[in-house]
Amino acid sequence: MTTLQLPTYADVEAAAKRLEGYANRTPVNTSRTLDERLGAKVFFKCENFQRMGAFKFRGAFNALSKFTPEQRKGGVVAFSSGNHAQGIALSAKLLGMPATIVMPQDAPALKVAATKGYGATVVMYDRYKEDREAIGRDLAEKHGMTLIPPYDHPDVMAGQGTAARELFDEVGPLDVLLAPLGGGGLLSGTALATRALAPQCRLYGVEPEAGNDGQQSFHSGAIVHIDTPKTIADGAQTQHLGQYTFPIIRRDVNDILTASDAQLVEAMRFFAERMKMIVEPTGALGLAAAQQIQDQLKGKRVGIIISGGNVDISWFCELMGR
Repeated sequence: MTTLQLPTYADVEAAAKRLEGYANRTPVNTSRTLDERLGAKVFFKCENFQRMGAFKFRGAFNALSKFTPEQRKGGVVAFSSGNHAQGIALSAKLLGMPATIVMPQDAPALKVAATKGYGATVVMYDRYKEDREAIGRDLAEKHGMTLIPPYDHPDVMAGQGTAARELFDEVGPLDVLLAPLGGGGLLSGTALATRALAPQCRLYGVEPEAGNDGQQSFHSGAIVHIDTPKTIADGAQTQHLGQYTFPIIRRDVNDILTASDAQLVEAMRFFAERMKMIVEPTGALGLAAAQQIQDQLKGKRVGIIISGGNVDISWFCELMGR
């Protein structure tokens, strides 16, 4: 049996060096209104202002930048509902290699258009009937491409951890940190940075209420597989955690929380009305959870990672009108 080589904080540090000059050092924003409401000091790491609009650029670029010349020639294939797709497509463009992305037929039109705009070839599939991982592996084998999954890859995880690294560098130690959870790339990378830089910080992952496979996995001690959840948080419509992400999450995360679609819409409205930011549903998971556990946050320094801001404007307006 092969023992997995899990990434460490040293890999996050190495990723940060590779990303210098390519990734944005995204702002950390605050809200006096929210601080008063929660009785806490809250710091938002705004990855909605990252290149291509989400944290996914970090992991994608870090992974692709480690390709050999032969791998670059063959190109990259990935599967994603949108943000990893854009991150891979943009990174491939910057590094001069071809990219093919497997995307669901119901992916936000904005994300599909952006992925194509970065020069990638897009292959569509039915997320409720077809296996995107199998499609990706088949394309890689047939065309000599390298498959980079959206979360279960050490280089992707290390890259995602650079967002939390920057947050701690800017604001110092935190008492609590909340990060969105889909397949676990962001949360596991965040965990590596948190345990290295603020070991006493309580770290929570937050996933959609309709797709709480991570919560089930965390409490049962084994990876739980579920059907594709029906939620507006398209970036977290994953069916299971990864073989690399799960052990780090189980080891380093304090608990997994959930948020309903209605709570996500409420959080998105707060970002838009009070902080003048457009945040996609998945990006609002942390704030939605913080408002549920506000009694635990009083007097604390709290970090919340906003994972992205890629949302179709017409749909965003529809959600805000509900």
